[in-house]
Amino acid sequence: MAAQTLHAPGTAVTFNTQRTRAYLLKLPLFTRATVLIIVLTWVLTLVGKSWNWDVKTWGALIPDEIGIATLYRINTFPFIHLNIFHTILNIVAFTPLLERFEHEHGTLTSVALFFGPFATIPGLIYVFIERFILHANTPVIGASMWVFLLLGMEAIRTYKTNPYFTISTYNIPTWITPLLLVVVTAALLPSSSFLGHLAGLLVGYGFGLGYLKFLAPPEWALRFIEGKLNLLGRLPHYVSVDQKTFGRFGVLPSSASSAEAGIPFSGISGGQRLGP
Repeated sequence: MAAQTLHAPGTAVTFNTQRTRAYLLKLPLFTRATVLIIVLTWVLTLVGKSWNWDVKTWGALIPDEIGIATLYRINTFPFIHLNIFHTILNIVAFTPLLERFEHEHGTLTSVALFFGPFATIPGLIYVFIERFILHANTPVIGASMWVFLLLGMEAIRTYKTNPYFTISTYNIPTWITPLLLVVVTAALLPSSSFLGHLAGLLVGYGFGLGYLKFLAPPEWALRFIEGKLNLLGRLPHYVSVDQKTFGRFGVLPSSASSAEAGIPFSGISGGQRLGP
């Protein structure tokens, strides 16, 4: 009996390890590339110190620094993180959401959206509110903005099929769940970017409701590019338009890890927050 008790936990550990390995091996191309960029960017923050290059200052979304020559910050800040702990937590939160999104919509669509409107719209919303309404200049870095964006899309999808969940005798709308998470994150981690997380969430709501879906590239154009370049045949783990598992903007994993909020860092003048 004792041998069976010892054997069972070992079997469970082996099974979980195999499942994790199988999951990692099945990650689609853009998800792999995004995680790799985040990791390499963290390494670059360490190496850059020997070159007198502060990667965080260079790539952070700093409202007063945004101009024609510095618009690159809108695309660089989600990949930069404070430290290895911040990096790992955001990777764990973001990877399952991005993996499911890419499998549902294809690799090219994911590239177009995450380097396009999924970065620029919440980023510009944040800059506009900080500069012209709050008259502040709080820098932000981190991928949790994208986590809340995808959670917002999931919440709307869930709401369409399951409008409420019940706590005691109260019916709570399911779409409000990530909004509550934003509030809880801000309460538990005051240094996190409440505004940045909220901007990502609002954009996720907009896409989930269909108001912003016109920004996604048309499928005929994607098929043309895939056919001309033979992307499916040339690129391993590539997900074509015709391989996606659901219709556009389908179900995202409701059990995905919640966003890891930013942590304050010094090195940017006036900076107090990391994230979204």
